[in-house]
Amino acid sequence: MLEGPTFGPLSTVAPPRRLVELIYLCPVHVQGAVTFCTFVGMEENIVLKALRTRRSVRHFKPEQITDEELKAVLDAGTWAPTGMGYQDPWIVAVQKPELIARLTKMNAAVWGRDIDPYYGAPTIVLVFASDPAVWANSVCDGTLVLGNMMNAAHAIGLGSCWINREREMFATPEGREIMAELGLPEGLIGVGALSLGYPSAPPRDPKPRKADYWRIIR
Repeated sequence: MLEGPTFGPLSTVAPPRRLVELIYLCPVHVQGAVTFCTFVGMEENIVLKALRTRRSVRHFKPEQITDEELKAVLDAGTWAPTGMGYQDPWIVAVQKPELIARLTKMNAAVWGRDIDPYYGAPTIVLVFASDPAVWANSVCDGTLVLGNMMNAAHAIGLGSCWINREREMFATPEGREIMAELGLPEGLIGVGALSLGYPSAPPRDPKPRKADYWRIIR
């Protein structure tokens, strides 16, 4: 048996047929051999469980996250699907207090409220993408990147919250100045941001899913 780093036991042979109804099989190539990673039942599937239990976090500890944790979240963003595999988005993690203060002031001004729109998170992750006039999928691509990072953060015990108004922020002269300071190419727009850190309080209970959220047409 081989042990997978995340997905549990890996075997070089398919499981007995009687187990197929109880597990999910996903072929994985390990040293040239096709193996199978097993997930025990839908309710025990670690990916589905993480998706169901993730919540937006708006209360953070001042303690900074580790580099390993940050890189894991950022790397997850790079594996989000993008149109034609173009990988259009740009991801920038900000931990510099002076820049966080500047971004906070800009975002609050767009919002028109005298509060911290990033909820005191020690890390802010910004996502940029091409102008939709240049690449029609840009906002969709950037959105998927943000979603991947939110789910990855939850999976490793971090809290995150989607933050809006980056498009307005980085359309201003000050915003474009910051983008230049970050070494980003011209012509990008702000898609969104994440507040990222260790939760300091339990998140709110989830709202019930609406009854007609999805349907199947056959």
